Amino acid sequence: MNNNILLESGTGELEIIEFIANGNHYAINVVKVKEVIEMPTSGLTRLPDPKPEIAGLILCRNEIITLIDLKYILSKKLPSDLGKKVIICQFNKIKVSFNIDDIVGVHRIKWSEIRKPDDLSENSLSVGNILLNGKVLIMLDFEKIVTDIAPSVGISEDRLVKVNYKDRSDIKLVLADDSALIRRLLKDTLTKAGFRNMKVFDDGQQALDYLTKLAEDKGEDFTQEAQLLITDIEMPQLDGLTLTRRIKEDLTLGKLPVVIFSSLITEELRHKGESVKADAQLSKPEVSDLVDTIDRLLEK
Repeated sequence: MNNNILLESGTGELEIIEFIANGNHYAINVVKVKEVIEMPTSGLTRLPDPKPEIAGLILCRNEIITLIDLKYILSKKLPSDLGKKVIICQFNKIKVSFNIDDIVGVHRIKWSEIRKPDDLSENSLSVGNILLNGKVLIMLDFEKIVTDIAPSVGISEDRLVKVNYKDRSDIKLVLADDSALIRRLLKDTLTKAGFRNMKVFDDGQQALDYLTKLAEDKGEDFTQEAQLLITDIEMPQLDGLTLTRRIKEDLTLGKLPVVIFSSLITEELRHKGESVKADAQLSKPEVSDLVDTIDRLLEK
C-alpha cells in the first residue's frame, strides 16, 4: 500500500479505502493501512480460550499478526465464515489485522465531507459518515476497537496513574479530538498532572474558530487565554494537520505551540507533522510524555 499518495500535508484532503463487512460499507484512512491481503486459507492459528473478537493469528511476511474479527465486532454475532480479505494496519505503534468481506476501492475526499455521527457517546464505533456515490460509508474508530480489546495499547484508565502531578493550574490548554473517549481520558490525564484550564473541542474547525476569535479580540495577547494546542490528526470538518498549518501560517497565532497527539505518529509519517511546523508529535499511548512535552514547550 502506497501511503505517500497525498504528498503535501495540511491540504484538508485524505484518501480512504472503502470496504464491506456484513453487507455494509465502511471506510478507513489509507495512512493506517500497510497492505490488504487475501485471507490465508491455511495460515490461521486459533488461540486457546480466545476472546470472540480475536479470530486468531496470521503469518504475513514472516510477522505474526493478531487477526481481529471485524464482522463479529460490528454485529456481535459469530459469522459462519470469515471474510475473504484482511486489512493489515499500523497505529499506536502496533501492527494489527482486521478480517473483512471485500474491498471496494480507494477514494480521495475532503475532511470537511466527513459528517459527524449522531451518536457521539464513548461507546460509538463511528467517528464519521461519508456520503459517496449514493452510499453512506461509516468511518470506523479502529483505535477504539483495538483499545477495547487490549487497553494497554492505547489511552486507557490504567495509564492515568503514570503522570506526575504538580500545580499547572495557570496554564491554559486547547484540546481538539473527535473521540469522546479520548477527550475524556485526555482531560482526566491532564487533570491528574495538575492542569485545570482546558478548552475542549470535538473537531479541528471548532478549535480554529475559537483561536481565530481570540486573535481577533486580543491580538498578541491571545496567549492569556490559550498557551498551547493539543490536536489529533483524524477529525471531521478539519483535520489536525490542516489545523496546524493554518495556525502556523497566521501572523498572530503562529507563535502558539502545537502538539500533534495521534495514533498515526510513526517514523515514516512524522514528516507530515514536520511539514506543517508542529512543535512536537506524540503517539497516543505516550501520555506521560505528553505532560513532559507541554512543560518543555512552555518553558521556552
